[in-house]
Amino acid sequence: MALATNSAAAAAAAAVSGGAASQPRRAASFIPMKRRTVSAVHAADPSKNNGPVPAAAAAKASATAVAPEKKPAAAPGKWAVDSWKSKKALQLPEYPSQEELDSVLKTIETFPPVVFAGEARHLEERLAEAAMGRAFVLQGGDCAESFKEFNANNIRDTFRILLQMGAVLMFGGQVPVVKVGRMAGQFAKPRSDPFEERDGVKLPSYRGDNVNGDAFDEKSRIPDPQRMIRAYAQSVATLNLLRAFATGGYAAMQRVTQWNLDFMDHSEQGDRYRELAHRVDEALGFMTAAGLTVDHPIMTTTDFWTSHECLLLPYEQALTREDSTSGLFYDCSAHMLWVGERTRQLDGAHVEFLRGVANPLGIKVSDKMNPNDLVKLIEILNPSNKPGRITIITRMGAENMRVKLPHLIRAVRNAGQIVTWITDPMHGNTIKAPCGLKTRPFDSILAEVRAFFDVHDQEGSHPGGIHLEMTGQNVTECIGGSRTVTFDDLSDRYHTHCDPRLNASQSLELAFIIAERLRKRRMRSGLNNNLPLPPLAF
Repeated sequence: MALATNSAAAAAAAAVSGGAASQPRRAASFIPMKRRTVSAVHAADPSKNNGPVPAAAAAKASATAVAPEKKPAAAPGKWAVDSWKSKKALQLPEYPSQEELDSVLKTIETFPPVVFAGEARHLEERLAEAAMGRAFVLQGGDCAESFKEFNANNIRDTFRILLQMGAVLMFGGQVPVVKVGRMAGQFAKPRSDPFEERDGVKLPSYRGDNVNGDAFDEKSRIPDPQRMIRAYAQSVATLNLLRAFATGGYAAMQRVTQWNLDFMDHSEQGDRYRELAHRVDEALGFMTAAGLTVDHPIMTTTDFWTSHECLLLPYEQALTREDSTSGLFYDCSAHMLWVGERTRQLDGAHVEFLRGVANPLGIKVSDKMNPNDLVKLIEILNPSNKPGRITIITRMGAENMRVKLPHLIRAVRNAGQIVTWITDPMHGNTIKAPCGLKTRPFDSILAEVRAFFDVHDQEGSHPGGIHLEMTGQNVTECIGGSRTVTFDDLSDRYHTHCDPRLNASQSLELAFIIAERLRKRRMRSGLNNNLPLPPLAF
């Protein structure tokens, strides 16, 4: 989806810091071109990779990990777009009319794809860079999109805060940022209980606007297949607007000072962002004076991809298409899909479906994940060990992260598997406030991010990104942050109809903290420059 501004931001930052002479050459490698060979820095067996492992990494791998002898795995059965139906499928709604469901699915099968296979392949290449430590993934958006909150301003504000966060991470961390939205399809939600009870009344649980309604009445909670058509239409409209923002000049680096949200004008994070934006402006001015054009597409457009949880399998199947250029099947409802904690069973329907589509895939992993099962799951979903295909999204709370994540990293390393590690610091930190609302403390979110980086530093692996439930709106759903939201403030602007989200100020604050950590990491590696960010300690 357009050319990325990653190179522009990196080059601009280098101009400020005195690294302009060498930075453009490194940045240029991220201009779309023939795919570069990628090898796993932590792979135990270099022969399993597409290219040579750097000497230092190979030495570390041989010293710390020996790949166990693998027994031949039982070959999975032949895959088809509907072979998932032969497996046990969890978290699927029970529709009252099979005839109406079939009619809706046949209609969706005739619709154009929401995304295109080439875009998904491009994302896979960028995720492969993040796996090697040469990029950082920023994945964020609503807990669940809704029909009633669908409007252009909400889409714009979430896109804008992601642009701001991306600018902070690129400039401060001196690393290209892969921007992926939980947008244009993130409707369905898994439930811990199929029923919800209030005041003695028991009804089916709300499963997302593409399945049923959130109003607590019998009619709203009946699964309605027609909602899938509305979800498709909203996804297409959302992506259409995102494409316009990404390629129509709104995302141009020259507009970096204009991305600030109005309600953040007099906030600490707004002030810090303005300071950084002025530095970028000065760098762009220097580049122009030096004869470097700022009219190149790299400077005026950005890459932006979409993602959602692969949950409602009938809908996902209906939007799966065979790519005419490669002969591979792609789920064209999103560029990237992930399998959730509740549906990642090795012999389950969701894993069966995902193993046959060529999209880049995420795997949500909690502290309950057995390291051997993770290795087996990766083998099922990525038998050719293709870089960028698998992203592991850890969600387990700070203390569990420090205890459990090292074992997962070592298991994957010992198996020679190439994955991108990113952290979801939201889902392991949900609590109930005294008023009864769900919330997430900012300090707990930050603690999990810190633990994620610490563990990867300890293990010699790459912290590849972050996955957030967030919004560009000025909501009061997560407590804490520099503009402190208290328990008493929650009811002021608590708009989510699912899980609590970081607001724009909290999201930007977190981006500054992560950027500083990335900067320090690069300094230890002897890479780039030591340009400081506007001050905020990690």
